[in-house]
Amino acid sequence: MSTAPTWRNWAGNQAMTPAAVERPTSTGDVADAVRRAAAMDRRVKAVGSGHSFTGIALTDGVLLDMTAMQRLVDIDPQTCRVTVEAGMPLHRLNALLAAHGLGLTNMGDVDRQTVSGAVSTGTHGTGRRSGGLAAQVVAVELVTADGEVVTCSAEERPEVFAGARLGLGALGVLTRLTWQAEPAFLLCADERPEPLDAVLEGFEDLVAAHDHAEFYWWPHTSTALVKRNDRVDGPRRPLPRLRAVLDDEMLSNGAFSLTRRLGRAMPRSVPALNRLAARALTARTYTDEAHRVFVSRRRVHFRETEWAVPREHLPELLGELRRAPERLGLTVDFPVEVRVCPADDVAMSTAFGRDSAYVAAHAYVGTPHERWFRVVAELAGAVGGRPHWGKEHDLTADELRRRYPRFEAFVALRDELDPQRRFGNAYLERVLGA
Repeated sequence: MSTAPTWRNWAGNQAMTPAAVERPTSTGDVADAVRRAAAMDRRVKAVGSGHSFTGIALTDGVLLDMTAMQRLVDIDPQTCRVTVEAGMPLHRLNALLAAHGLGLTNMGDVDRQTVSGAVSTGTHGTGRRSGGLAAQVVAVELVTADGEVVTCSAEERPEVFAGARLGLGALGVLTRLTWQAEPAFLLCADERPEPLDAVLEGFEDLVAAHDHAEFYWWPHTSTALVKRNDRVDGPRRPLPRLRAVLDDEMLSNGAFSLTRRLGRAMPRSVPALNRLAARALTARTYTDEAHRVFVSRRRVHFRETEWAVPREHLPELLGELRRAPERLGLTVDFPVEVRVCPADDVAMSTAFGRDSAYVAAHAYVGTPHERWFRVVAELAGAVGGRPHWGKEHDLTADELRRRYPRFEAFVALRDELDPQRRFGNAYLERVLGA
């Protein structure tokens, strides 16, 4: 056990100075650390890659740095199931699966998170039939507040599994996760700018026609970048290296960072900069391994709020949102991302029980964003929007209880597994209650 300097998340908006830091290398080490913390009446939190924008991982007690726990535990090519330790980053999981001819059915566009952090906060991708990451987990191992090691699945302790595969870090410390993967596959990606009006008018057709569809709308413009990804047999035709470097490094990261810094220094230039960025969008088509298509490199730091709404409300919500910057005199310097997921049965999932569309608003670090994020929250809230657990929002347990049908069951499970709130912190007190 050691003391630690101040820890900050990726976006720089969350910080903590824990009383002590432990660096476990095994499930037994985690159990011992939890028991020691209990003996000193200290709270415990495990931390991953710091990609959450909320205070979900903060603690004033013992911080468990899970960096050393990222080993492969078991892999079965016949069943396509793989068990890994909780500290493994998604990009390592993708590489490991690919080496065995396997892949995840779906994932988001960032792969720097640990597997435990990604599932615990409800990370998702986009797809008409493909749920979030937690929906692809078939078993977990966790250490509970008394140091007990619990394994659970749909067959073994299903009442714990119902909450633990998306547990917000409130039920225990995840130490191992078993994934249901599938044989590796190729995706053909088609990306092109289109008029936002046409995208919204044909939104349901867009979703129905493609395995994975999403779009980015540039505020202060009428342009959306639409991405369609579909499974194909091949052949693999990745982007030429020069085109990939130009698009993904020089434009999407280098030039984008430069224009965002200019917009931060000169806010009145933001609408013109957005129009310039929208005009710079060009079409491209390529075919590659699925995880290479799903993932984008994100080197520009930002803040984010994201809301899941019933899918049928998306066109109306975006119609209101597109008018908001000019109506309210706001400058919005980052594109709005829209994705979809089918209904799932994961208790605290934003897609529980309903086909969902996700509206994610971003802001470049250091720029005013509070009013814009509040507008997004209000419009989403009007149709029952549920906030992403790892992204900025200000809802409390009283309101969230009305938006999540299984909320009370989850809280009851928390009461059973952690009655003394060994894994609690200020964020969990706000969203789940004391």
